[in-house]
Amino acid sequence: MLPRPLHVLLAAALVLSTTQAFALDEEGQPAPRFHAKTATGETFTNDSVKGKVVLLQFWTTWCPYCRREQSLVDTIDREFAPKGVVVLAINVGESKKKVKQYLQETPRSCRVVFTEDTNLAAMYQANSYPIYVVIDRDGNIAAEQRGAGGERSLRRMLRQAGLDSNE
Repeated sequence: MLPRPLHVLLAAALVLSTTQAFALDEEGQPAPRFHAKTATGETFTNDSVKGKVVLLQFWTTWCPYCRREQSLVDTIDREFAPKGVVVLAINVGESKKKVKQYLQETPRSCRVVFTEDTNLAAMYQANSYPIYVVIDRDGNIAAEQRGAGGERSLRRMLRQAGLDSNE
């Protein structure tokens, strides 16, 4: 019989590895059917982004890792928008009022989507933050990452979708 702390640690490792395996199983599969309306009223669906690379960032205002990577995601948006990349920052589980107040203090340049204006958070089981998903030009999931990874990681995910920073 294993000591209780070791038993708990092994159980946690199993849950974590199962979550990662689930995320990796999604890659290469068609992205689930989605709809998203941005804070400015733009609407996006699988059909409207066909032929574009899409970076989804699931975030919250209270997440320190999300805050730290916010400027990075906004930079990627500005850099790659001319190359047909759509960046959607989906806030999860917070009221529009709270998010709008946060955005007044900490503006974002990418498109922001509120929880109630999309079905994406439920589809990607967004329950830890940040989560990144990249959808390729054919509408397939090219990469998924749970947790902060920095610039190199986000650029690697975009490359997995067939996007090169020299395009």
